[in-house]
Amino acid sequence: MNQKLVEPAAEALSMLTIRPATPTDVPQILSFIRDLAVYEREPDAVRATEADLLRDGFGPVKRFDCLIAEWSGAPAGLALYFHNYSTWTGRAGIHVEDLFVRPEHRGKGIGKALLTRVAAIAVEEGCPRLQWDVLEWNTPAIGFYQQMGAQMLMEWRTMRVTGEGLPALANLSSPVMLTDPSKSVILSGAKNPRILPDGPQISTPGKDSQ
Repeated sequence: MNQKLVEPAAEALSMLTIRPATPTDVPQILSFIRDLAVYEREPDAVRATEADLLRDGFGPVKRFDCLIAEWSGAPAGLALYFHNYSTWTGRAGIHVEDLFVRPEHRGKGIGKALLTRVAAIAVEEGCPRLQWDVLEWNTPAIGFYQQMGAQMLMEWRTMRVTGEGLPALANLSSPVMLTDPSKSVILSGAKNPRILPDGPQISTPGKDSQ
């Protein structure tokens, strides 16, 4: 049965603070992530380290953003999110990777406050889309999200390649064909393949060059 979205009293919300995470929050962020993994029945799945979170959340190449919720000054929960991109809308969106509230602080409106804060950030940044994943068995969360106005995309399924499957798939990649076979291609990640030395045109394999 779906849980009802209960509005907390204004006095209770005065005890709640939501702020951007800082590098000093990294140990607490990792603790929240591990607690969430336990709740999601994957207690041994977390391989992230404090060094990983420090690098990707607060380093020169920022991979995620994070909000920390505190209740009377004590850590109560987090929302960790990053930007994606929609080719249909031509705009960046936001994906919430983790939304977690400690059990002793649930029912106080903290989860709603975190999610609505991320929604406000999305609107401020001109993002037309906010999304996240939810486990099928987590019916309390599903009911909560639906009461917040979220829709479940029943026609979509997430596909994932991980572990040994990823390098195995990468090994199936064919070399890029060039109009000048003497030129070489250096793949520097999925974003920006570099062609050396003179940048010849790339042709589609199996088709004649124009």
